[in-house]
Amino acid sequence: MQPIDLRSDTVTQPSAAMRDVMRNAPVGDDVYVEDPTMIALETYAANLLGKEAALFAPSGTQSNLLGLLAHCQRGDEYIVGANAHTFRYEGGGAAVLGSIQPHSIAMDQQGCLSLEDIRGAIKPDDIHFPCSKVVCLENTHAGAPLPVDYALQVRQLCDQFGLALHLDGARLFNAAVAQNVSPRDIAEHFDSVSICLSKGLGAPVGSLLLGTKELIKVARRWRKVLGGGMRQGGIIAAGGLHALTHHVSDLVIDHQRAERVAKVLEAKFGTDAVRLATNMIHLNLSAACYEKLARWLSDAGIKVGRPRWVFHRDIDDNAEAKVCDCIRSFLD
Repeated sequence: MQPIDLRSDTVTQPSAAMRDVMRNAPVGDDVYVEDPTMIALETYAANLLGKEAALFAPSGTQSNLLGLLAHCQRGDEYIVGANAHTFRYEGGGAAVLGSIQPHSIAMDQQGCLSLEDIRGAIKPDDIHFPCSKVVCLENTHAGAPLPVDYALQVRQLCDQFGLALHLDGARLFNAAVAQNVSPRDIAEHFDSVSICLSKGLGAPVGSLLLGTKELIKVARRWRKVLGGGMRQGGIIAAGGLHALTHHVSDLVIDHQRAERVAKVLEAKFGTDAVRLATNMIHLNLSAACYEKLARWLSDAGIKVGRPRWVFHRDIDDNAEAKVCDCIRSFLD
């Protein structure tokens, strides 16, 4: 029996149907922009999110970096949340590779940055300061969607100061499903959007950067510089296209599983110990208690890492039931 893996939704395996379309995908040289399946994926995604163009990247880290490189020059800065993925978990790529300075400010549990904090971070036109060029938001943040009206408020502030607005939308479709809005509505106010195909959507690899034709043209050049230009990329693009056309609506199942398991955890540990956010459960337990719980689950073939459990396509009814049974039988 395969272990039940709750460490992340990045561990999902491609389905049999996805493997079939990947195996049979027509391909060409994508560096020459001649791969028909890659073109189909990028065109479909751009239309889905209401953008002019899209560009495939091998990872979300690279697609976010491409967005920042396309918006900024050396010595510019981007304004970002202190706990945002683009600031904390992507190797400092913007600074290392683009000489783009991050200015981090506080963010709340939903990923919101205070409008006043953003305003205070924007630099005047003065040779002593880097040039503020872009504000970077995240949706979802730790599974929590941004409030539906928040992006418009930040957009209006950016317009006031002539700044671009980028979205790290790795789990944008989780937010859309949870809030019952279209992905296009979430992407509407952003100049550039990065989406991930290999988390809850279940593709084996890949992300997309979306924006204007001009921005994507610049990003395509940077992708080549970063070593992200691919030849017969349609094989992996086919998995991403299948994910976008067949798997988005399934995300609600992951959310429902997380909700049911969260209720079992609340019954065991109390409501203050559990926070639910789309397909994620965050646990607030003592280190000793969580270590014992993780070991208990591991002995039953259930993998957990940090106290953040993530539900995904490969967790079925039997796996959910086993997780719940193990929680109920755990003796602290």
